[in-house]
Amino acid sequence: MTASTNVPKVSVVVPAYNSGPHIERLIASLLRQSLQPGEFEAVFVDDGSTDSTGARLDELAAANPHIRVVHIDNSGWPSRPRNVGVANARGEYVFFSDDDDWFGDEALERLHAYAVENDADIVIGKMAGHGRSVPRELFRRDRPDATLDNAPLIDSLTAHKLFRRSFLEEHEIRFVEEKRRLEDHLFVVRAFLLSKRTSVLSNYVCYHHIRREDAGNVTAQGLDPAGYYANLRDVLDVVDAHTEPGPLRDKLHRRWLRNEMVSRLRGKRFLREPADWVEQVALECGKIVRERFAPGVAAGLPPLQRAITALTAADDVAGLRELAEWEAGVRVQARVDDHRVDGTVLTVDVTAHLASGDQPVALTASDGRYQIVLPVDLDPEILDVTARRAMARLDVVARRKEGGEECFLPVEFRVEDEPLQGAGQGRVHLVHHATATVDFATLNSGRTEGTWLLKARLTENGWTEDARLPLTFRCAADGAAPVRVVPAAKKKPALHRRVRNRLRRVANRLLGR
Repeated sequence: MTASTNVPKVSVVVPAYNSGPHIERLIASLLRQSLQPGEFEAVFVDDGSTDSTGARLDELAAANPHIRVVHIDNSGWPSRPRNVGVANARGEYVFFSDDDDWFGDEALERLHAYAVENDADIVIGKMAGHGRSVPRELFRRDRPDATLDNAPLIDSLTAHKLFRRSFLEEHEIRFVEEKRRLEDHLFVVRAFLLSKRTSVLSNYVCYHHIRREDAGNVTAQGLDPAGYYANLRDVLDVVDAHTEPGPLRDKLHRRWLRNEMVSRLRGKRFLREPADWVEQVALECGKIVRERFAPGVAAGLPPLQRAITALTAADDVAGLRELAEWEAGVRVQARVDDHRVDGTVLTVDVTAHLASGDQPVALTASDGRYQIVLPVDLDPEILDVTARRAMARLDVVARRKEGGEECFLPVEFRVEDEPLQGAGQGRVHLVHHATATVDFATLNSGRTEGTWLLKARLTENGWTEDARLPLTFRCAADGAAPVRVVPAAKKKPALHRRVRNRLRRVANRLLGR
């Protein structure tokens, strides 16, 4: 469908409430879209704002015929404004945006073209996270025909996607309007399960997702464990209604075990919350693990997460705390062994390993089998990492400082056992070596102007951790040769100079100088 039929290709639906200046970046990105104004529309739904947001949107709509505003009484939650936006949308496809995020300049044109090319009901465009995480593995490559079975779609459960509007209408897919947690999950999971084709566009950053400093976090201050995990059970009900017991259901259930349970009960995240609240979370999670998950759900997790699940299922909060205190010190130690630039081609050699404190994360190795060494007593089968050893990998990731785009660089890597000195016979740790080679003429589809930072991303036995590498490059123009940025020597702070000078004067007086 084209603009000549008076049907927009895309309707962008935006709930807005007391947005203030935070909405301006989104507005500017919509006005910059390469898709012509007659080919898309933006439907802002003002959710009873009490500041100047409503007036600002009315002013915007008056100046731009492809932008419309619907004013509703305050609902206090984004679900109703989104539903109202869909009801007022005229586009072939609908994209749900938040009022403080923003789009890449060619996002709507590329998303729609990819949807038409693949006859997709849903298109997920690559996201850049600013102060918040976005799916990493999902955007490693384009996926024209992604399914819940062949791709990590389940890692992307926010509503910031392109949906065929007739698909939403046919299946009556809407957001639950009562105030509840995980309303995005209910909507998106049902859509994934009903979609005839879902496509993932990874070669262009379509959507910039931000966490504002004044935004509320789902922590002890904003989450009631009993209510939250009751809402999570509702999402599991949707999965169970559309799948049979078996590997696919286990894989989908594993997403909530990993992200909504284990992630809250590990490392620094566990330790920074009040002890009584964390205990409530652990006990609620324990009930779900025992009541809802088949054995294959936890069995498919990496060993660290299997350990946390086992402690959770046993309501062993003390064991969870002991493990969290140990894990809080785990980080990646990485070094650059060499780097070379030949025209537009950069080659980097990196070595990395996991460490807790000043000690590498240890494994026991015996008769070709490996077990991770953790500070808690658990069934050896839970600690077995033999199969997972082959899945460990070291990636090198380039991040453009100006736009937030992340790109996996092509790598060749290997993993070696290295004996741990003084740790007893049979104890080793994994040492990762990677050589990344990238042509800046083609990186990020040739859009390389700006400053690029490099990171080592190590995935091993339940950890995916980044370490910043001491290499920064700048391209003067798209596709130009990268030039290494050498940081200027840091000046000693004035306070340090004053302290040093005062100590020198005191020493001189004591010495009679």
